[in-house]
Amino acid sequence: MKEIVAIIRPNKINRTKEVLDALGFPAMTANAVFGRGRQKAILGEVTFDVQDKNLCKEEGSMRYVPKRMISLVVPDEDASLVVESIMKVNKTGQIGDGKIFVCPIEEAVRVRTKETGEDAIL
Repeated sequence: MKEIVAIIRPNKINRTKEVLDALGFPAMTANAVFGRGRQKAILGEVTFDVQDKNLCKEEGSMRYVPKRMISLVVPDEDASLVVESIMKVNKTGQIGDGKIFVCPIEEAVRVRTKETGEDAIL
């Protein structure tokens, strides 16, 4: 099994969720996160006022950029499909398209039924 962690633009989360659901991967965890990389701002993408002025250091620049982080666990053989699908939905060709991390998962357990391995994630 693989855990896929993707950090994407906030305006791409709904389309990403729709595509993963259509592929048969409806289960995911999503969080609003702030981070930084090469991207300095997200002009025209954020439709809310930044309340914490420490997040912005000057006009057109932000110390931390709002993003969405999704995480899902998939069988090994589906990891490439999921990664490619996330990339296809989120690629704009601009700095700030995001990052995807693929991590090995040793075990998974469904709490309610005690199912383990892939049975716990499917």
